[in-house]
Amino acid sequence: MVDLLPLSLTNASVRKTGKTILGPVSLTLSGTGTTILLGPNGAGKSSLLRLMHGLDRPASGTVHWAVPHDIAHLHQAFVFQHAILLRRSVLDNIAYPLVAHGMARKPARAVAADWLDRIGLTPHANRPANTLSGGERQKLAMARALIRAPSVLFLDEPCSNLDGQATAEIESLLQEAHTQGTRLIMATHDLGQARRLATDVLFIHKGALLEHGPADRFFATPQTPEAIAFLKGDIVL
Repeated sequence: MVDLLPLSLTNASVRKTGKTILGPVSLTLSGTGTTILLGPNGAGKSSLLRLMHGLDRPASGTVHWAVPHDIAHLHQAFVFQHAILLRRSVLDNIAYPLVAHGMARKPARAVAADWLDRIGLTPHANRPANTLSGGERQKLAMARALIRAPSVLFLDEPCSNLDGQATAEIESLLQEAHTQGTRLIMATHDLGQARRLATDVLFIHKGALLEHGPADRFFATPQTPEAIAFLKGDIVL
C-alpha cells in the first residue's frame, strides 16, 4: 500500500446549481483507523466524501494528499450506497479493477474467484450481476473495491436498507480491511454501526463541519447542541 495520508482540506467548498451545499470545510485526516461521517439526512456527508475522493472538485479551497493526486487516485476506492454493477457476470465484475489496471484476464479471474469464496458468492460466479439481491450486490461492490488493496476506501452508507445478516457481513469485510491496513472513511445513518466501527467522527450539519474528534469523546461528550440532539434521536434543526 502507498501512504496517501495526511489528507488535508483547507476552506474547501462544493457548489451545485449556484448554491453552496458544503463548506467551507477545513480538516486533516491522518493515521490509521475508521473515520465515520455522521449527520442528519441532507447534511452534506455524501458531498464531503465525493470531495475528498475527487468525484467533485472544490468550488473554493484545496484538497491535498501527501502524494500527487494522480497517485492518490490510483490507490483509493469508493463504495456507493447503491452498488454500481457492470453488464457482465458476478466473477467478471469483481475481476474488472485488476483487468482495467493491466492484469491479464485469466489471473485476474483467479484472484476474483478467491474473493467470491471469501464473500460467499461462489455459487453465483457466472450469473449476471444484476440478478443478485441487495445484500449480495453490496458484498460484490465491497470485494471489487478491496481487490486491489486500496490505501483508502470511501464508503457512502454501504449498509443502507440491508438486513442484519448482510450488515454484519459487510462490517466483517470492513474490519478485515482495516486490519490489513486500509484507511476507512465512511458515512452512515446507523449510530450503532458508528459506535462499533469508528475511531474518529466527523459530525456535519447544513454543509458545515461542526465537530471532529475521537469517537469515544464524541459519543460521551458531544460539544454542540446539534450533535447532542442528533445522538438523542431528536430532530436537528
